[in-house]
Amino acid sequence: MLHVERTSASQTATLPPAAARYAPYVLSIVRIIVALLFFEHGSSRMIGFPTLALEPLFTLHWFAGVIEFTGGALVVLGLFTRAAAFIMSGEMAFAYFLSHAPHSFFPIVNRGDGAILYCLFFFYIAVAGAGPWSLDALWHRRRT
Repeated sequence: MLHVERTSASQTATLPPAAARYAPYVLSIVRIIVALLFFEHGSSRMIGFPTLALEPLFTLHWFAGVIEFTGGALVVLGLFTRAAAFIMSGEMAFAYFLSHAPHSFFPIVNRGDGAILYCLFFFYIAVAGAGPWSLDALWHRRRT
């Protein structure tokens, strides 16, 4: 029989002081790197760089490129991060169910694991925010 031990909030482990101190900065670094990767998808669709995969204007893939290009740039800068990340998370959920899921139930078969990871990561950023290295944080510091 499997025994699962339940702990109260006071019994849960806390991060070591160094990890807790650096966690917001790591959030900013990861946000920037993932947003740059996402931006690359948009730049490929919108301006044909670094690949020549330009999409025809006003198609579904072109609109996806607009979201990836502008949203990726906003999240890299940390500007309007929560709203941009929420929209990008929704785009990736939509992309998964529209383009990947019909091919197979399993993400490794339908090649949708990237869409799932982007969706969940951007949803986390929409909730957690941009972190200290962002224009949002700079703007908030100046207003207070």
